[in-house]
Amino acid sequence: MGIDATWQPLQAELQRWFDAGRQAQFWLRDDDAVKPTSALERLLELSNKNDVPMTLAVVPAHAEATLAERLTDELRILVAVHGWSHQNHAPITEKKQELGSHRPRQMVLGEIGEGVGRIRALFPQRFVPALVPPWNRIDQGLIAELPRLGFDALSVFGPAKAKQTAFIPVVNTHVDLMDWHGTRGGRNHDELVAAIVKELQKRFDGLGEPIGILTHHLVHDEAAWQFLHKLFAIIAAAPNARWAALGELIQGR
Repeated sequence: MGIDATWQPLQAELQRWFDAGRQAQFWLRDDDAVKPTSALERLLELSNKNDVPMTLAVVPAHAEATLAERLTDELRILVAVHGWSHQNHAPITEKKQELGSHRPRQMVLGEIGEGVGRIRALFPQRFVPALVPPWNRIDQGLIAELPRLGFDALSVFGPAKAKQTAFIPVVNTHVDLMDWHGTRGGRNHDELVAAIVKELQKRFDGLGEPIGILTHHLVHDEAAWQFLHKLFAIIAAAPNARWAALGELIQGR
């Protein structure tokens, strides 16, 4: 594979890992799926072509049976619980949150529990008992209750925090392809490569947490698709880098 100036820093960092006998581990989470779409087909095609396992965070209240039918034979795909309805209950002065402290705790837990049941029933072969809170936010007081509801893991964004891992295994994402506060399209490729390299550098001396890549296929522009396509190719070409499935990562905790 030729060296593209944009991607050279990542290739160089992976080479450093190779020279040190280290293996870099990544995983992929895609949020907000509810039904088959052309964008989902494109994502599945990329996943299959590059042998990349992927977790779809599916919104239980809006999930359609057609999505379950479409994923029946997609053996690389797991389905996690993405809150309940992806509805914001925070006031306009606060960041968006569905699983916050703005409603009675039992009401929120009831919705989460219903979400587990619906996703498990719709996707019996693809279901993974992990909660992905909408907007990656959850009230700390709810986390201790998640194992009781049937969850084996929590997945949000950023470094895992001790106040989360005290109650349940946490498998987070760390690099989001989307520029939510600017163009709302794919982030600049140089910026994304730098972010991934930074995460690798943090882990070089022993931090075992896999690097989670976060995508949102429903809103990808061509820049986001092209980045994902190139990233898959770079990882595939690196003998010491691999994509892991969420179920595997949960079992390892």
